[in-house]
Amino acid sequence: MTLDDLRVFVAVCRAGSLSAVARDLSCTQSAVSQHVKRLEKEVGIGLLERHPRGVVPTPAGRVLQDAAADGIGALDQALRRLGDLARGESGSVRVTTGATSVRHFMAEAIVDFRRAHPQVSLEFQTVSSSRSCFEALAAHDLDLAWITMGTPARGIELHPVVELPWVLAVRADDPLAAAPAASPADLTASAQLILPPEHSTSRGHLDDRFAELGIPRSTATGTGIADWDTAVHLAELGLGHAVVPDLPGLRGPGHPGLTLVPVPCLPPLQVGWAVRRWSALSPLARAFADTVARTCPAPGPIG
Repeated sequence: MTLDDLRVFVAVCRAGSLSAVARDLSCTQSAVSQHVKRLEKEVGIGLLERHPRGVVPTPAGRVLQDAAADGIGALDQALRRLGDLARGESGSVRVTTGATSVRHFMAEAIVDFRRAHPQVSLEFQTVSSSRSCFEALAAHDLDLAWITMGTPARGIELHPVVELPWVLAVRADDPLAAAPAASPADLTASAQLILPPEHSTSRGHLDDRFAELGIPRSTATGTGIADWDTAVHLAELGLGHAVVPDLPGLRGPGHPGLTLVPVPCLPPLQVGWAVRRWSALSPLARAFADTVARTCPAPGPIG
């Protein structure tokens, strides 16, 4: 078997389609199939189950997929680190994160890092969830993922950076705006809660806590959004009460008609870095991660 065989096999398992991988690699479906067949011949067992709508790994295939993904990720990272060492201060740092994270958490770090390393390229890949960040780390030549802390994926290390208390974002003329804090009863009574996406890590944290507090499921299935800034904007428009973490920048002049009411019954949300292996990060990637941790704004004062 070859490294290319393993790369193609992992890509097929993730895509669930030979033809999709063939399009990505600009080759024929037959060529992709040959990579898989060589692996199956080498290990002496079937690795893929073929269905009318695609393929899925067999139990043996999942074993190989997990091992190959870990090994390829570590090898790619090592090769990039060797390249950075060969180029000195030139090179790149590749980060995957959500759509609003750069603005809320990394603006100062990017400026500081650029001043310290003017020859280094910073590349950002936007994804929609922490799970997508884990997949991008495993599947691509990426260094760091900025995520909401949750259950780590296999082969991923988590490094929390900051804790964010939850707040209820409401219009300044809303009756709740004068409250010192929002209680479980306030959340239950809200006509429309604006919540994180259904399958996101932050939504999972909220659903678990809502269940502990006895907040009805009907309340927990309010308006869903794709990112925190959209939730805040909808609250400003008077479309509901947004349950959001107290993000850096929310308590500034950009939201004059908004009031953030503390929600002490909800435990803080942790955010930070996910990596394949912290000890294997390139010096440049480690420098950027440390710069973000040093400059990451803390939540503003409540009240």
